[in-house]
Amino acid sequence: MSSDSDCIFCKIIAGEIPSFKLFEDENTLAFMDINPASTGHALVIPKEHAADVHAVSEAAIAQTVKTAKMIALAIDRTLNPDGLNLLQCNGPAAAQSVMHFHMHVLPRREGDELKLNWGLEPGDMDAIGALAERIRSNL
Repeated sequence: MSSDSDCIFCKIIAGEIPSFKLFEDENTLAFMDINPASTGHALVIPKEHAADVHAVSEAAIAQTVKTAKMIALAIDRTLNPDGLNLLQCNGPAAAQSVMHFHMHVLPRREGDELKLNWGLEPGDMDAIGALAERIRSNL
């Protein structure tokens, strides 16, 4: 399994940095975010080091999503939030601060003012269709 000695998440996996572990199996680790955006904010990471969604293996991303679902259900049972975001960021422009693929499990409360949601505004259907065609050509 790949690792990066300079990666804070790899150091958490190795036990070099303490964490508030929620769950661990052979392939993933879930722990509380120590800079929480909301009460109950947790992180789920693959033990395999990969910088982002472009680098993570299909097996590792599948295992991470499976663990994220389990953590989301446990958080829901524990906190009974009004909602919950599963968030995965890639690159600095998307607010990725640790370059190790990870998912945020964010419990939400009505009026919490956490700025992740955007309003619904209809787009240009012709432009959306043309862009969809361009994206399909790269699948």
